[in-house]
Amino acid sequence: MEKVDYLIVGGGISGLSFAARLPSGADYLIVEAEEELGGYCRTVRCGGFTWDYSGHFFHFRRAEIETYLRERMDGEEILRVERKSAIHYADRLIDFPFQKNIHQLPKAEFIEALYDLYFREPNEESNFYEMLISRFGRAIAEKFLIPYNEKLYATDLRRLDRDAMGRFFPHADLDEIVRNFREPDASGYNQTFTYPRGGAIRYVEALARDLDSTRILKGEPVIAIDLERSTAQTEERTFQFKRLISSMPLDRLYEIASIPYNRELYQANEVEVFNLGFDRKGPEAIHWIYYPNPTEIFYRVGFYDNIFGDDRMSLYVEIGRRRQQTPEDWRGTLDKILNDLSRVGIVQEHELIAHHRVVLSPAYVHINQAVIRDSKEKRAALGRNGVHSIGRYGAWTYCSIEDNIIEAFELADRLSADV
Repeated sequence: MEKVDYLIVGGGISGLSFAARLPSGADYLIVEAEEELGGYCRTVRCGGFTWDYSGHFFHFRRAEIETYLRERMDGEEILRVERKSAIHYADRLIDFPFQKNIHQLPKAEFIEALYDLYFREPNEESNFYEMLISRFGRAIAEKFLIPYNEKLYATDLRRLDRDAMGRFFPHADLDEIVRNFREPDASGYNQTFTYPRGGAIRYVEALARDLDSTRILKGEPVIAIDLERSTAQTEERTFQFKRLISSMPLDRLYEIASIPYNRELYQANEVEVFNLGFDRKGPEAIHWIYYPNPTEIFYRVGFYDNIFGDDRMSLYVEIGRRRQQTPEDWRGTLDKILNDLSRVGIVQEHELIAHHRVVLSPAYVHINQAVIRDSKEKRAALGRNGVHSIGRYGAWTYCSIEDNIIEAFELADRLSADV
């Protein structure tokens, strides 16, 4: 049996950040289930195109985090981009966010949306669905906010907490909306984002740069954890740990640690991502477009070429589904995507020359008060046994990549101080 002070289960952003923050000489081991590091922040190169597993763009609020990463990227070109995003609605593009740009709707729909906004009746907002109608009126909610988010989350929005998206939801009051009619303001948490020319994997490599490669095991998933004996087991070996830091999905941690839990509470969607490379340029000056209409299979299409300034259209296309509901016949899905892209005017006489597909499961967890209470209680109990579950899926939350780094750094500082 191998002994280690810090057993880090998962070599994504959270696990790497924790390891990178440990003091020099710390005894750690990273165990990653996949054959490469990065989790959902992995990058694919195919046919001269650079794609991520999905549209992972970094929005830094704390300059010291961005500086820390940049210093470890050895001259990598970092693009700083002013976001331009839109919503495909009624065969036109409406600037994002929808609720601040209702004046761009056809006249009759603009009047309807403004009327419902002004005469909205605030309610108790006991769930996400009610929050949308309470704050924006029925017309705005039903034209975009409800259909888009149901398409994204692949669930009835009444199952989500009113604050399921936290600070990432673009709230706006009546004054802001009316002011935007003449003074456009698309500000938000991701109005400006950075992106390495080499893809999101460059940030992963920055976090891993100073780590000891002999302390990283790849392709070796942890299959069992014994909380009483403080051991973790893979198919090849057993580790005894003083502390275990996990970023695997929280429900998966419960299963391998034999912790009883209510499966109905821990719901999430999955996202099927197609990265597509074409022989010529497509729409310009746009970074991504939202599609609320159920007619289109995808909920978002993003343009890597408009970030890089490339002369060939390079897309990521995202489809939200219920967890473990993505069909295996991906070729049929690809045909549907190409037909829909043609119908909405993105693909015209383009030739598809490269493609890549990945399924992210889970992708967006379904947050409500019941799962918040349950996860908080169970994570606290795990912590008392030396097991710390962190990250977007380890904490079962909605957060940014920067948030994951900060959480991991703070945990490493706290545990190191307790030694």
